[in-house]
Amino acid sequence: MLLVTPTPKPPHQLQAVVVNGDNVRQPVSRNMEDLMLEVEDLFERQLRIESLLSMSRKLQGELRERLNSSPQSMLPSHNYTLPTGHERGIYLALEVGGSTLRVALVELHGQGVNQERLRVRRIECSPIDADVRQLRELAFVDWIAARIRDMLAMEVNTKMDEPLRMGIAWSFPIDQTSIKSGNVLGMGKGFHCSKFVQGHDLGDLIEQACQRAHLNIRLDAIVNDSSATLLSNAYLDPTTRLAAILGTGINVAVHLPITALHPSKFGSRLMPRSSEATHVLVNTEFSMFGKTILPSTRWDEKLNASHILPDYQPLEYLIAGGYMGEIVRLILVEATAGAGLFGGHLPPSLSSEYALDTRTLAAIEHDHSASLVPSCILFQERHPSSSPPLYSDMYFIRQVTRSVSRRSSAYFTAGLHALSSLLEDMGGSEPLPNRPNHVGIGCDGSVINKYPGYMARCQDLMDQLTGLEGGQARRRVVLEKTIDSAVVGAGVAGAMAACCNG
Repeated sequence: MLLVTPTPKPPHQLQAVVVNGDNVRQPVSRNMEDLMLEVEDLFERQLRIESLLSMSRKLQGELRERLNSSPQSMLPSHNYTLPTGHERGIYLALEVGGSTLRVALVELHGQGVNQERLRVRRIECSPIDADVRQLRELAFVDWIAARIRDMLAMEVNTKMDEPLRMGIAWSFPIDQTSIKSGNVLGMGKGFHCSKFVQGHDLGDLIEQACQRAHLNIRLDAIVNDSSATLLSNAYLDPTTRLAAILGTGINVAVHLPITALHPSKFGSRLMPRSSEATHVLVNTEFSMFGKTILPSTRWDEKLNASHILPDYQPLEYLIAGGYMGEIVRLILVEATAGAGLFGGHLPPSLSSEYALDTRTLAAIEHDHSASLVPSCILFQERHPSSSPPLYSDMYFIRQVTRSVSRRSSAYFTAGLHALSSLLEDMGGSEPLPNRPNHVGIGCDGSVINKYPGYMARCQDLMDQLTGLEGGQARRRVVLEKTIDSAVVGAGVAGAMAACCNG
């Protein structure tokens, strides 16, 4: 493969070109530098720390409104307390997502001296592929039970004389009725079992499937992925009061005073006595926030207009990994047609929506070579074209990618700051003697944990926002990377429920 890599030019020398009939690139009317500067201006002019603080304050107002009224967000769970860190035992943990089932045995060791606090003793991952999604009626939950049986068969030292306690991190909509029960609200069109299981109690479905598989298992807890991340991190760091998932999508869980939510949020459930619980774990459904608050660009509006659910998850469309690549792709399409990117010939694969993924963006943004040859090779491999990208093409793509990812990290941090400030104002976190100025946020997901430099940018912005807003009056909010948080959190939830239920 021949790569055309001329001597690197500084940004002011970038020129837009098209390919003529002799396959020679010639200048066109619009300069790529002008479009690049426009992109930078539209994506980054609102990212001054004072502007982000203003966004945070407006988001705090939206949060307060939804604590009182929204049936779709700020939803109280049935988890009222956080782990003490003293929970012990071996627990079966499931993470049921849209594309993967993970089955694990989680060992909790408490706070013993010179011993690791927890260990994922075994974890098995099974893809939920097209064949699995086509399973009908009870066949899908029977498939889950079979995967549990397969994993336990590898554990020769696991005794089944007594029921093995289990927690589940369930990623689909559910109307939870207790810590271990809830009616399935659907699983999406891709799952053929969805209509059959809809309205049925998830706890009953799973336990009965385990009985049919001759498994001696007791389900003790059901949580969603963001709540599981909070419980997982809180087991290790007792200052944890929030948790964020930022990968393909986004969600955040927060531990708030019960009094912060309107009584109607709790429906007809039997509430714990105030002596037993004063707080509740809240699923924010944070992807739904920010529509009238966070500035957007024409490319964002185009993405939103063509989405199957326009305006449904405005924050997610602006910052999540499932959309960053599409925002960049839309800019590249415009730049090719109007400014001569790729010589005016768009690589065929980029004609398709969502063809540019965030992993490619991460690699290009992280390419610090003078020639950008690694980015050229990668881009040509993933998006072949008869005219390989020039240095000027790759420089443009890298600068656009940086603008999109910087905005993503800035908006994400403004959202976390809004939630942490709300938590502080509502008395949702009492200082600990050993860490009086520390509040932890457990973080999981491919973007926050794996996109180069992303978490560091977020932490820097969070420190600036906290300092600008409250100085010494605000505790430092620390983003903490979590690993296997959904399955660990499901195990912790099971342990907490087992301690309460006996």
